Amino acid sequence: MSRDRLEKLAEEHMEKLFTKVPKAREFHAGEWTDQDYYRRHLVETVLRIRLNNEVDAYGLYKVGYKDHRLAATLARYLSEENNHEGMFLRDLKKFGLSKEDVDATRPFASTEYLIGYLYFSINQDGPLPTAVWNWFVEWYSDKYNPTITKNAAEVFGLDMVKGSQAHIDYDEAHDHDELMWSTVERAVAGWGEFSDAERHLVNFVDLIALYFTELHESTVAAQAL
Repeated sequence: MSRDRLEKLAEEHMEKLFTKVPKAREFHAGEWTDQDYYRRHLVETVLRIRLNNEVDAYGLYKVGYKDHRLAATLARYLSEENNHEGMFLRDLKKFGLSKEDVDATRPFASTEYLIGYLYFSINQDGPLPTAVWNWFVEWYSDKYNPTITKNAAEVFGLDMVKGSQAHIDYDEAHDHDELMWSTVERAVAGWGEFSDAERHLVNFVDLIALYFTELHESTVAAQAL
């Protein structure tokens, strides 16, 4: 199984996302941001973290007694990621949104589709989908979030991104990209084929493309009306 091959597939489909979703390329390249867009992105990040923690717990349940090492790794990741929403809530408070404001916000339909897809696919393929998703999240974070956050700091001020930067620093210190790749390897070995990992990855990037489309339509495009 080739990690390089999966990374190349992720890059290819992110490129397709950048081609079809307005402002997505500029946002990820640190060439553009917008306050409403960035703030709503942070809100969805919090909502997705909460839902993803529940999905990870379900994926851990599906491992059962079949692979204690994989179960231990997923449990470690779930523990280390627990309550990371607080880092982003700190930044959102600086942008004028309270925890109660975030709690009252319904996730985008794309997030609901993503979470629904994860539950369905975990029922079909065990922990493999959640392992691929978590690896992609960490790969995406390593590749794009430092640039996105640096640009936000330049536009909005360093004090507005301290929580986001703390999350980046935490993931780097705990080597979550490497940790999650080890779960992909074990999940593929026990629950499927590498082609299954590729299939799920493509579906995940398609769902993220839908998310960034919704994000743009609900903020930048809505401002222009």
